[in-house]
Order: sequence, then C-alpha cells, then structure tokens
Amino acid sequence: MTPEPVTLPIGSYDTALCLIPPKRTWASIDRLRILYDKAYEKWPPHVNIVYPFVGLDSLSSASEMIVSELRAWKEASGAPKLRIRLDEADAFSHRQGGTIFICDKDPAHTAGLSELRNRVLGALGQSPSSYQMHMSIGQSDDASSSSHEFLLEKASLLPAVEWDVEEIHVLIRERMQIDGNATSQMKIWGIIDIATLSVSRMAEPDVIYETERLALGSADSEHDGEARNRYTSRLPYVFSPSEQKWKVHPGPSSRLEEESVAQTLTVASYNVLAEFEYPPSQDRYPLVIHNLLGKSGISDVVVLEEVTDDFLSYLLRDDRVREQYPFTSCGPPEQSDIEPLPSHLNTVVLSKLSFSWDWVPFRRRHKGSVILRFDSIGKRNGDVFLPAVLSTVHLTCGLTDGSVANKKLELQSILKYLSKTYPENPWIVAGDFNITTSAYTINAALKKKAISWQTANNLTEMETMITEVGLTDAWAFSRVRYGDSSFDEDQRHLCDVFEGEEGATFDPTVNELAAEIVGSGFNNRPQRYDRILVKGQDLFTVSGFNMFGKNRGLLGSGAAVDDCSDSQGKPSYASDHWGVKCSLKLASDSSEQTTDDSSKLSVAVQVKAPPDSLADVSELRECLDKQNVFPSEGDINERETAFTLLKEVILDDGESSHVRGKPAFVVVPVGSYGLGVWTASSDIDCLCIGPISSRVFFALAVQRLRKAAMRGIKVLRRVNAHSGTMLELEVLGIKMDLQYCPSTFIAESWPHAMRLPPSDPVFTLPTQTLAKLKPVRDLYYIRRTIPDYASFKVAYQFIKCWAKQRGIYAAKFGYLGGIHISILLSRICKLLFHDGKSVPVPTILTTFFDHYAGFDWKSHMAFDPFFHKRLRYVRTAREPMVILGYHAPNLNTAHTASPPSVRTISEELKRASALLSQEGMTWCGFIGGDGLTERAPEAGAAEFLKAYKTYVRIDVQFWGVSLAKGSGFVGWLESRCVMLLVDINRRLPSMHARIWPARFVDRDTSEEDKDYQGYYLIGLDRLEGANNEPLAKDEMKITIGTLRTVLETFEGQIRGDEKYFDSKSCWMTASLVKQSEVSHLRLDGREWGEYTVGDDESESEEDKEEEEDTEQLDSDADAATSSKSKKRPAHGTTTLPSRPAYTGKFRSSADVISRLRWDPEMDSSDYIVGYEDRFLGMRERALDQWKSEQTDEEFIPQHRIEYFKRRSDGVVVWDRKQRRDDIFGSGVSSLLREGAD
Repeated sequence: MTPEPVTLPIGSYDTALCLIPPKRTWASIDRLRILYDKAYEKWPPHVNIVYPFVGLDSLSSASEMIVSELRAWKEASGAPKLRIRLDEADAFSHRQGGTIFICDKDPAHTAGLSELRNRVLGALGQSPSSYQMHMSIGQSDDASSSSHEFLLEKASLLPAVEWDVEEIHVLIRERMQIDGNATSQMKIWGIIDIATLSVSRMAEPDVIYETERLALGSADSEHDGEARNRYTSRLPYVFSPSEQKWKVHPGPSSRLEEESVAQTLTVASYNVLAEFEYPPSQDRYPLVIHNLLGKSGISDVVVLEEVTDDFLSYLLRDDRVREQYPFTSCGPPEQSDIEPLPSHLNTVVLSKLSFSWDWVPFRRRHKGSVILRFDSIGKRNGDVFLPAVLSTVHLTCGLTDGSVANKKLELQSILKYLSKTYPENPWIVAGDFNITTSAYTINAALKKKAISWQTANNLTEMETMITEVGLTDAWAFSRVRYGDSSFDEDQRHLCDVFEGEEGATFDPTVNELAAEIVGSGFNNRPQRYDRILVKGQDLFTVSGFNMFGKNRGLLGSGAAVDDCSDSQGKPSYASDHWGVKCSLKLASDSSEQTTDDSSKLSVAVQVKAPPDSLADVSELRECLDKQNVFPSEGDINERETAFTLLKEVILDDGESSHVRGKPAFVVVPVGSYGLGVWTASSDIDCLCIGPISSRVFFALAVQRLRKAAMRGIKVLRRVNAHSGTMLELEVLGIKMDLQYCPSTFIAESWPHAMRLPPSDPVFTLPTQTLAKLKPVRDLYYIRRTIPDYASFKVAYQFIKCWAKQRGIYAAKFGYLGGIHISILLSRICKLLFHDGKSVPVPTILTTFFDHYAGFDWKSHMAFDPFFHKRLRYVRTAREPMVILGYHAPNLNTAHTASPPSVRTISEELKRASALLSQEGMTWCGFIGGDGLTERAPEAGAAEFLKAYKTYVRIDVQFWGVSLAKGSGFVGWLESRCVMLLVDINRRLPSMHARIWPARFVDRDTSEEDKDYQGYYLIGLDRLEGANNEPLAKDEMKITIGTLRTVLETFEGQIRGDEKYFDSKSCWMTASLVKQSEVSHLRLDGREWGEYTVGDDESESEEDKEEEEDTEQLDSDADAATSSKSKKRPAHGTTTLPSRPAYTGKFRSSADVISRLRWDPEMDSSDYIVGYEDRFLGMRERALDQWKSEQTDEEFIPQHRIEYFKRRSDGVVVWDRKQRRDDIFGSGVSSLLREGAD
C-alpha cells in the first residue's frame, strides 16, 4: 500500500525559499534598494520561490523533501539547468501604492523557473499556483504618480542581472530590538545545492549584510556610513571615440610630470532644475547645455545638481560636452552597461581633469556628497602628494525647523569628513547649499512663527561653521577684491534689496521658474543658495568669480532670445538657479609670493560685538523708519519718472533718434541717488557723458530744458566753477544737479568702461575729464565691491542720521559728507566680509564707531586696502585728515577738513562709541529723543546752542529776489567759513572752534519773510587757562583782541569779493557773542530767494570761465590769445580786446564738429574735413570718419584742421586762416551779419 504524501503548510512569514544572485551583481541593485525598498537590509536582493514558507520547525524536513523531489526530477529529465536574466521592469499595484520590480520575461527562463516552483510545491504537498517571478526594487505611494513612473523607468535602466541558478537559499527571520524599536532581518538558515542535491545548514543563521545598520538614522557613527558605501569608491567614466561609448577610466597610468600641472583651475556649480512631471520635457535641456558651454560658464570642473537620468543621457549624448568634459562621475544611464542614477535628484561632476571619487552619505536618504580627488592637482608635503579635494553640496531645501536642522547636520557631516580624512589637503566645496540668506525672509518667517529662534540661530551657526574650518567664500572674496562685473545697475534694485540678498543665485523676483517653485509669501525673495568655498592650503587662491545662465533662451532650441525671430519655443531661463563659476590661481614652487604693499599701512579692524539691547536688526530698521530715511514707493516712482524725463529731454530721444550717425550719450545718476542711499529730501546728481565739448553741450542742453518747461522742468541756476559748469534743475518738483563730461569712448562703451581697471589706457585722459568721471567711477567701484549692499545701505543711513544729528554732516564745512561715509563704511564692510562670513548690521555699526573712535587721524590714512594695493600717496602737512577715494585725481576726499573739524569729528566718534558700548542702549536712544529724524537735527542744534559760553556769530542778510543769487551767495559764504576756523586755530592753537553746519534764524521768523537774515554760529571752547581755570584778565583781553582781529580779517575777505558779494543786495558781519544772545535761535530751512525765469542767465558771460573741450588741441596763437581775453580781469584791471575787428570768440573746430554731428538739421555725411598732414601736406577726410578720441590710433590733433567743406556744393563753411564761420556765424562772418542788419 502506497503511503499518502506528507503535506507541509506554507503560511509562515518568518521563512522563505528564494534565489539570491551572486554578490558581484548586488551593487547596482542595492544602490536603488537602499533608497526605495523598505525591505533593504532586512532582505538581500532575491527572487522568491515560495514565500510565505513552512514553519521554523519544519525547515529540515521541508529541505529534505525538496532535495528528494529535485533528485527525482534530475533522474527523470537530467540535471535541471536554470538561468535567469533580469532585464525588464514592471510593477504591482496595491491599494496604497505600488511595488516596482525587475524580472525575466524570457519564455524559456520563466518556464524553467515555474517548473522548479511547481516541483517544490509538489514536494511539500501543495498544489501549483499562479506565479510572477520578480526582484523588488522599491515601493511608491501612488501607482499613478510621476514619481512611480520615474522609479519604474529607473529600474528599467538597471544593467541586466544574469546568472545560472546553482543554489536555493532558505531564509529565516530574526527579530530584534534596536534603540527600543522592534525590527527584524532575514538570515540564511541553509542552502540547497542544485548540482550536488544536498542541504548545507548553517551552525548559526548567517547574516547577509556583514556590518549593516538595520534602522537607517538610528545610529550616527562613521562606520555605519562606510559600511553602507562599501561599493562606492569609484573611478570616473571617460568617452571612448573608437567604441563610441562611455567606459570606466582605468586611472592615472603614471606619475604626472611637473610641466603638465595646470596653473589655473576653474570650477562651476549649476543647479539645472529637474523635471518632476512624467514623461519629462526636454525643452530646457538645450538651454542648459548652451549655458554650460558658453564663455561665462565653461570650466575645468562643473558640479551639476538636480541631475536626472533623462537629462544626463541627453547631456552626455552631446559631442561638444564630450569634447569639453572627457571625465564624468556618472555615465549615461541609457547606455546598457551603465546603471541609472540612484535618486531622482542627483549630483554629477563633469571634468577636464581625471579624478577618483567617493560617495559620502548623510543620515537622510537621497542625501550625500561626492568627494573628488584630482589626479594632477594638489600639493606636496615632503614626498607625499596631497591631492586637491572637491566636495559637492546639495543640502535639504526649505525653511522649516526640521529642514534647517537637517541642513546643519548635512553640512556638519561634510566638514567633519573633510577635516578627518583630508586635514592638510586643499579643499573646494561647491554646490547648492539651500541656506536662506535673505534677512527679510528669515524675519518674516520668525514673525509668522514658521520657524523658531533656534532655527534662525542655526542658519547663523552654519555660516560660522564654514569660516571656522578655514573655508573662504569665493563670491565674497572676489567681490571685495575684484568687484562683481554682473551687478545689477537698476536703481529699483537698490531700493528693493534686503540684507543677505546680494549675489543671489535664486531670484524669484526675476526668474519666473524660481517664482513658480516658491509661489507667494516670504519665500519669494532672492537667496544666495549656490556657493563655491575654497580652502587653498597655499595651493590656490581665488582670482575671479562670475555667474552665468542669466539670459533667457528659446525653449527647445538653446538659442538666445535675440538670435531668432521666428522661433517655435517661448523665451525662458534654463533653470531656476543661476550658475556660479570660480577661477583659482594655483601656486607653484617657483612662483613668487607677493603681498600688497598697502597692507602695512592699513589699520586692522577688530570686530566689536554690540550689547544685547542693540543686536536686533529689526529694531534698528524701526528706528530708521521713524526717521523716514527709507523712501516710499511713491518717492521711488517720482524720482524714476523725473530722471527718465530728464534723460528724454537731454538726449532728445523723441526727435532725433532717427538721425544717422547720432553720437552716443549716456545720462547716469551719481551721488546718493546713484548709490541708492538717498532719502525723500535728497537731490539727484546726474552726469551726462558724450562726445561733444562742454560748451556745446550746455548750450544745447539749456535750450532743450527751456523748451521742456511745460513738461515740468525748471533751470534754477547755472553754476560755473573751476571744476566746470553745473546746472541746478527742478524736474517734476525734484531738485537735480546736471554736470557733463566729454569722452567719446566712455559714452560709446558704457557701461563696459566702468568695469575696466584704473590702469587701463582708456583712462589716459585730461585731468579735468578724469575729475568729471571720478564720482561715477568711484560709485561703480563701491557698488561692485560691497559684499552686502543692503547691510551697507542700512548702516550708511544710520551713520548719516547720526552725523546730521551731531552736526558733523557737511563736507563744505570740513566735516563728513556722503563720500566720506561711503569710503569709511565700505572699508569696514569689506574687511569684515572678505572671507565670506556674514556680519549683521548692528555689528557693522558698533565696529565702525569703535574702530574710527580710536583712529589716529594725524598718523594714519583711511583707505580701501583692496583697491590701493600698492599705495603711493604722499601725505602733506596741510592734510589733517586723509580719507582716500578710489580714482584719480584728488585722491584725498577730505581736502576741506581742518584741524578743528577733525577734532570735532574725532570727539563725536569717541562719544558715539562709548554710548554704543553701554548695556541697555537702544538705537533710538542713541540717535536722540524719540529717534524721529525731523526732530533729531533740531535736538542736536539745541544742544549746540547750550554747549558754549562764547560763540562767533556770523550775521548774514540778503534782500534780493533771485534764487540763483541768494543760493550762490549763501553757498559761497559757507565754503569760506573753513578759512575762519583755520585762522582761529592758527592764531589761537589752544582754542577749539566748532561750527554748526547749518543756518540759524530768530525763533519768530516767518517762512514767508522775503528779507532774509540768518546766522552761522561757531562755538568756542577752552577760554580758560591751565587746569580749566579762568583766563587771567590780561590773557583774556589778548585772546578776545586776537579773535576780533581774525573776525575783521574774515569780514574784509568776504566783503572784498566782488564776484559773490554785492552790498546792494546782501551784507554780513562777524562778532563775538555770549550764549544768552543765541538762545532764541532755531534752524533755518528756507531757500533764500525765489525762482524766476532766466535765473540761469543771471551771471555775466564775461565772468564765466567756460570749460574748454577736453578733446580740443587747438593751440594756434590766435585762438590762445582769444582764450586769454575771456579770462576774468584781476582786481578790476582792464584788458584790451585782442581782435577789435569783430566781437565774440571765433568758434573752434571742435565746436563745428560737435554741431555738425549733433544738430539734427545738418547731415554730417555731407561734410569733409580739410587738415594738414605732417608728411603729406593738405588732406581731406569725410567728417563721419574723423576720430576725435585721443586714444584712437587714427587720431589727428584738431589744431591741424584748416577748413570744413560741404560735399554737395563744394562750399567751404569754416576756414581757420580767413576766420570765417558760416556754421555759427562767428569770426568775420559776424561782421557780415551785422552789416546786413
């Protein structure tokens, strides 16, 4: 009788019968499973035969039964030969997601595997059932989502896993507790050998992963990270042209020779923005490649973030990329023998240079750093070669307590790994740090309680961590030392920017891709996410930095927007981030180590931390808001409109833009408006740069401005000074000053010329031209090199408010002006920021006052050591204060300072520093009163009126009606007051004289009063003897007598100047008064005089010292004589006219050229210039081909011009020898005109 077959139940989830591939095939599979498979580390890569399997107590009998069945199979059909090739991907759908797997769909393979399973089930007494062989790769939460499709595609890109099945593994589950959490792991109970038909049982269940962490994130040891990455130390891929495929680089074949070592290294980082919708669009890919291969983006090494499988395959398909970057850390996933990228968002490195690399994971899945070691870049420490190391960064995104905490841990992991593994190697750390930098965003998040104060501190601590390990921020270093060539010139940007937004690489206010990601709210501010950090270790230094990818292109084409008019794609940026690129200069043994000569002369700056009561930036801003220093949106729009109108009128854009050969002109703001530190009460200083002479420009400008009177433009006054002509204007109610600089090249190459170094031959210009350009050149330098403009702006406004309140903001009186504050403050900012560490505004301010309070103005000079690297300035004994500007001429901006004013400034700085050191001090308390700006100057003036026993009172009266004359008289008198201070100091060195830089009036003076009377006051200190004892009577008498003599001399100087002082309309006296005689005064805010039409013509033409055309070299004797005749007679003496035959000056050849080129009624192409060549005699040249710029190689001095002739009729319209001028009607032509009249 045949015994009934034994049946073993198969319902235990603690056992499994499966096929496990050889370990050599695990690497690519586990790089996905570690990220996507919840069973990773609990299960090996496997294909289940039977799961659930039999109970633990039945494993031995079940194994014997299976072996017996396999033996019978072998005897009946021969030895079973099973081969598996997992080369396709598929998925199971569940109610709560799906499982992605790889499988073998070969009919022969699946049939063999199905028969094996059926025989196993039969051996256990079980009936055959449906079976889908698979190896799980991961799970998704939603089988219909794009993330599910991306993972399915990633699994399909795995290289085929193929092996001959020789063993069947029996697994059992071992349960355990780790950190109080229950978990389990499948271990090998035994192995069924198909060839020998035997069972090998382990003495103890064998672990599958030798040293693994079962619960990710449950431990924080470096050994765990090493164990998880035992497969990740790799060589790069290199493209083989012969095989047309990417292959693993074999590594450096031999030791590199010295001459092959590079002298420079460029490193770029670019977040290319992954596609998150499936199937992914490739429209942006050509734009990304265009940026990477463009002049500003192409590098030796480029770090790419958010790289997907689809993008990397597309990128490495491009022949240009293969040629430029022969090495890549990851090959194209579309190549059959290359595995897919592990995550959806990956970091990939492309390089010209060979390297090896490791993957250092973080505690969170999908996060880690690629650590590169360059084969040819490094330094030697004895016989040991220390390769340069590059670490990639892509920290967790978001501004929440959790995301910031993760960022900090990830950054710590990178820095800890580098410090331990490569302590002496040079480092480069590059990538997307995702650290929120905008102070606006952080403060808004705090106010909305989206983050805690601890999180805000964590953001600061991350910046500190970077600097503490010796890393330098390449952007900050390069900006301070070399300037940012890509800075935003838009005035609106200066008003809208907040602290921490300078150098932003993620800007939703500009980039629509970034705006779509962040949406609305406090996150839609510019952030400086992307950085390149350097620790040179004497191998390299930062030599440059730039951004790229800031231009739109056409989707799908890669072409710039301007390159194609009939494009099919719409304009778009390539990514939501700008790319960043850093240039490094490598040192060599033979290279000379040079240091800046000026470093020995520069006074070191020590950081002065503010007390806790002053540490809050928001309180500082609130204080400034009370003072109305930040312009409103209405103020900004008004000035934008007014400035635009002025440009339209001056440039005559509406009428003459169609004229062929129209010369280039630019109108740019300078001063506080150009620097972006203006207030609602500020004027706008403007500079026009163009190719014509100043005389012609102002003649035409005044004519056009007068025509525009109906559009809201008034010409208030024309000022003619030794530095040139200036127009005081009122445009739509906004006061403006307009100056002009003649320079053809600067105008034509604007704004490129502002980025040229000071030593460039372009600036080999006349001194007067350089003087005109100096304000705009200095302004551009400051704006290009300030590391955090918003912090600078806030600090500047506060210092300016303080200086006004304390009565030391007035350059004409020898005190501080806007340029002085800009230089002194930018110097502090740059010295604090140059290594990349962020410094809050309160610290900048306390450091500013502490530093300059102890500054020895007598012995030291204040200057920017990053600009004046080899300072050659020689200080004279007549300079009590030296604050060096940037560009020539007149480097010392404090040329009006006097010993009394320097002493006053120094005393006020010491007073301010002491106040800011007090615990409990507030910003409003420091400013004085309640901090309101309209009260602050009055409070300071009131204090001044009580501070001294004796004053010098300068009584000034004006009863004219002309605003031009009133303003001119007052302005001139104020500029002369410095002489009085100097004279008092010279005659009475023991006395300190302090002038208040504003005019006082009687308290009951009406604002409508047209008989103007005011007072300037000078406080006199130390009218005592030694030890503060009162002066002896005789000594007092001598002192007072000396003072009166000084005042009488001053009165005589003022009244004796006939140009500015007219006794018919003004008067002044100077006298000594007691404190009681000034106690009834208040500040005068009136303008003396009223605007009247034609005010700008009030000065006699004979009194003008008109600025000659700086490009004119007309030096013939007649012209020289004529020029001299225009000079102002000295002391009333008369000079005979040099040419009595006609009146007026014969207009120069430069004036004719300017008129012919600029006048829309004249066609410059119809005129010919006749000139004398030194070797060929008389020659002619078309006017349009005439070069007026002295630096042009074809330049011909204008004194060689003999005539101008009309091409159309051959008529000579200007002749030097005959003194005939039919263009302007000057010279002998004026006689013909008078005779006709």
